[in-house]
Amino acid sequence: MTWLLVFFPIAIALEFLAPERPLLIFIASSLAILPLAGWMGRATEQLADRMGEGVGGLLNATFGNAAELIIALAALHAGLQDVVKASIAGSIVGNVLLVLGGAMLAGGLGRSEQHFNAAGARAQATMLLLAAIALVLPAAFQVAENTSAQSLIRLSVSISIVLLVVYALYLVFALVTHSALFTGAYHEEEKGTGVPVGRSAAVLAGATAGIVWMSEILVGAIEPTAHEFGLSNVFVGVFVVAILGNAAEHATAITAALKDRMDLALSIAIGSSIQVALFVAPVLVLASLFVGPAPMDLAFPAGLVLMVLLSAVIMSQVAEDGRSDWLKGVQLLAVYLVFGLAFFFLPTQAPA
Repeated sequence: MTWLLVFFPIAIALEFLAPERPLLIFIASSLAILPLAGWMGRATEQLADRMGEGVGGLLNATFGNAAELIIALAALHAGLQDVVKASIAGSIVGNVLLVLGGAMLAGGLGRSEQHFNAAGARAQATMLLLAAIALVLPAAFQVAENTSAQSLIRLSVSISIVLLVVYALYLVFALVTHSALFTGAYHEEEKGTGVPVGRSAAVLAGATAGIVWMSEILVGAIEPTAHEFGLSNVFVGVFVVAILGNAAEHATAITAALKDRMDLALSIAIGSSIQVALFVAPVLVLASLFVGPAPMDLAFPAGLVLMVLLSAVIMSQVAEDGRSDWLKGVQLLAVYLVFGLAFFFLPTQAPA
């Protein structure tokens, strides 16, 4: 798909020369992201060969979420807190259901089942449930009659600090003290001499920078395009922006699953959701104290909180036995489709 890079300069040209054509800008930037996501996936696999599935998945999730963090900071500066919250929830759910479901479906075709480390998957599922609890409490306090906006901000900042500490400890658990749970069963003899780590890291960083640029252009065009088709802001933030924002993770996770590397696929899909919930969201809450017209809290709309909670629950059920097949992938994708239909036909009122 390298030839699709021709759309990279086309998207930039359209952004500056034809800003009144958002549909063309959307198509060009979307096509430009595809080859960059492919480069990102190959670089991640090469790093995973040299440093393990856990580190490879973490690097892919980190670089993949860099675009979302930058775009969210820009949205915060513009005061679009509802869009930021919708994209956070959409990214968490998209990685758990769409990315992981697509990987399990693709990897399960032609195989009776695939295997991954169940203990590592359970640890990741517990982290997601922790994130869901952290979102439930502020939403519950928001509906209390005597809860002031200032108290809600203080609660959100305190929870954000706790989540950041827990995420740091999770990294120590996954990469240092219990790294064997996330290493994977990829056979040593299948590993080639590989590309030098420095070169792979440079390709990963360059592809990420390109995706960040294209993502900024795409997000600027996607809202007017979606509204032209009658889609709500919440639906656009939760599903459209999240799907495109997860393009890199989706491509890499499916590629890994096709090569029977389910530990790497899980590290990318679930690890990205954990990073968004326990790192990106808290960082945005703390950053909103200095960026934008008003601080952002963690009181997400009830529909988004319920969606994140249910996604964490079904992910725990699917991953608890350390086995995956194409039917489990279909089940995860079906839940994602049901969520999409609910938000499409019953649009949620976004918070002011």
